[in-house]
This record gives sequence, C-alpha cells and structure tokens, in this order.
Amino acid sequence: MAAKRILMLCGDFGEDYETMVPFQALLAVGHIVHAVCPGKASGDHIATAIHDFEGDQTYTEKRGHNFTLNATFAEARPENYDALLIPGGRAPNTSG
Repeated sequence: MAAKRILMLCGDFGEDYETMVPFQALLAVGHIVHAVCPGKASGDHIATAIHDFEGDQTYTEKRGHNFTLNATFAEARPENYDALLIPGGRAPNTSG
C-alpha cells in the first residue's frame, strides 16, 4: 500500500485519545500525517483533554498531554493531501 498524505486538523483541548492514537497509528503503518492547528506553527503545542466518568452523572475533564504539531496551519494546502482527519472531543476553533 502506498503511503497517503493526511492532514490532521487539531485544536486545544481536543480529546487526548482521539488526537494521539490516530496520529501515532497512521505514522506506524507508513502514512505521512501533518498535524496542524489554526494560528499555530510546526513545533508549537496544543493541550489535549481527558474526559472520564468518575461516579458522577456527567464526565469530568482533565488536562491531557502537550501534543506537538509537526506542520504549520497557514502553509497547509488541501490539494497536497489525500485525506483530512479531524479528531473528536472538542472540535478545533477555527474562528480565530
């Protein structure tokens, strides 16, 4: 299978598991994944969030990892990618 180029649109406090696991798994099977965030550059970090039910009627949210972006949002061109990945949890805020 030929490697695919995948653009991953991230944002602060996206779900930790839904950000880190697909990123690592896609790299592990040989794809090229560029993780970007509006207003941020390659080498910048986003904070992820971990949601858990701890016996309450709703989930709690805790800070997860610092996830390092490996590409710059402003330089990403859709025509250079085969797929778009948007992790779950809180969607990236593209209004700013």
